[in-house]
Amino acid sequence: MYFNLSRSFVIKGHICHTPEAGRLEIRENAFAVCEEGICRGIFDEFPERFRNLEMIDCSGELILPGMTDLHIHAPQFAYRGTGMDYELLDWLDQVAFPEESRYADTAYAEAAYRIFARKMKQSATTRAVIFGTIHTESTLILMNKMEETGLVSFVGKVSMDRNSPPELTEQNAREAAKEERRFITESIKAGYRRTKPVVTPRFVPSCTQELMAELGKIRREYGLPVQSHLSENPGEIELVAELEPEAAFYGDAYDRYGLFGRDGNTVMAHCVYSSPEEIQRIKANGVWVAHCPSSNMNIASGIAPVRRYLEQGIRIGLGTDVAGGTSESMFRAVTDAIQVSKLYWRLVDRTAKPLTFPESFYLATKGGGAFFGKAGSFEEGYAFDAVVLDDSVEPSARPLPVRDRLERAFYLQLDRQGITMKIADGQIII
Repeated sequence: MYFNLSRSFVIKGHICHTPEAGRLEIRENAFAVCEEGICRGIFDEFPERFRNLEMIDCSGELILPGMTDLHIHAPQFAYRGTGMDYELLDWLDQVAFPEESRYADTAYAEAAYRIFARKMKQSATTRAVIFGTIHTESTLILMNKMEETGLVSFVGKVSMDRNSPPELTEQNAREAAKEERRFITESIKAGYRRTKPVVTPRFVPSCTQELMAELGKIRREYGLPVQSHLSENPGEIELVAELEPEAAFYGDAYDRYGLFGRDGNTVMAHCVYSSPEEIQRIKANGVWVAHCPSSNMNIASGIAPVRRYLEQGIRIGLGTDVAGGTSESMFRAVTDAIQVSKLYWRLVDRTAKPLTFPESFYLATKGGGAFFGKAGSFEEGYAFDAVVLDDSVEPSARPLPVRDRLERAFYLQLDRQGITMKIADGQIII
């Protein structure tokens, strides 16, 4: 469980954040103030009016906003790093679905989710949007485990009623909706402070129109956000066109049922092959894109046009997408996003400049954090999420400016061994 300490303090160190996409602000040995879980700003001198608060001295260490993982599959964590020779649809059939079937067994779920939650707590992630499985009881176990970590998260019971193995296919849309309501009701009744439900149609190929309509009603009834997948793989897009011929494009198959932004938060993972019409709808509806570069490489989907999304003002953040992605490390997601953008520029579109480190750092922090409201920055009024990093765990023979130390920490994945403190919503959890 997270520590039951005051959510008010002042912390000193090299404070690094991106108030705007591409603008990296570094304040060396400065003071960041957290009051009742809210950031009150960054100060070069200890602010006199906060003298009554505890001072945490991390001088010389890097203090970053907590990372937001916009897309990760908790039940797939057990087999990450395997099955990487398949494309998406075959990968689901041969690897993902057999593993997710195991979660009918709550004892297995208890063991697997304990490991997942521990790794998430140890990571640089402070906020996450998480897929479970169709199993209500096991997904409630996942919510319990995430609540114990102290992270702030949305967790979804997946809904599926077609084109799936029998053991992962719900009886019909009515019964699926009934289980979704039970999951939501039980999670609300549990009184979680930091873990909330999210409506989770797996993706259009596995959800009938009847189920999508029911989930749209549930989303409106409870005022919940939505998470799903969109335009990840060419074969998937062709299947959606066959199954939903009346939809103008993939995203329209969600929008027709109130599951695509507009009056509620929605995050769609991937958007590798979104058409101009779909991109326009994404922007108009305020849908978030979860860019998952590792997964898109591993299961041969492609490279999302992230530069285009940034230039058009689309809401976008990063996801690790375990187990299409192999690691829960958001440091790895940041550098993967930069590297694949260089390939996109070199091989696909020479007008699409590669992402810079400050831009990708922004996506992992304030960009994705916006899904939760004011999160992912040390600006005044933002939720105080922070990761304190001792990058001296990887010594350097030469002195480095803080800007280089920060970039180096991400490329060398020093989140694996260098995190000395982690704070989520003002609560110290490591």
